[in-house]
Amino acid sequence: MTTRVVVGGAVLREGRLLAARRSAPAELAGRWELPGGKVEPGETPPQALVRELREELGVTAEPVERIPGAWPLRPGLELHVWTVRLTAGEPEPLQDHDALRWLTPDEADDVDWLDQDRPAVAEVAGRLAAARGR
Repeated sequence: MTTRVVVGGAVLREGRLLAARRSAPAELAGRWELPGGKVEPGETPPQALVRELREELGVTAEPVERIPGAWPLRPGLELHVWTVRLTAGEPEPLQDHDALRWLTPDEADDVDWLDQDRPAVAEVAGRLAAARGR
């Protein structure tokens, strides 16, 4: 079975991580995630992430670094996460989300993350906290 990749963006700004609250589908509504989506045929994962962030948040973004690891979403589908820098626009919940929050490393556990996003969120929050401590 071929595994499809879903990309997630750990969007960072001023030492904060962007969290997006799902509005759909019903079983995920109200939980928080790193925005992103499926890689389409002919796209690289970074290209898919740029497209998804434009569609979901109305921003132009640049993938910076892949977070080590891959997290299964369901059979044949796994999540890969990149840190992302915004290059243009202010994020808005345009598609699949109804709220956004910028979280400091200390606030990272304040929202109910989707289970598959938790390891990447923990890694990114740790990196942000370490950078802040420098």
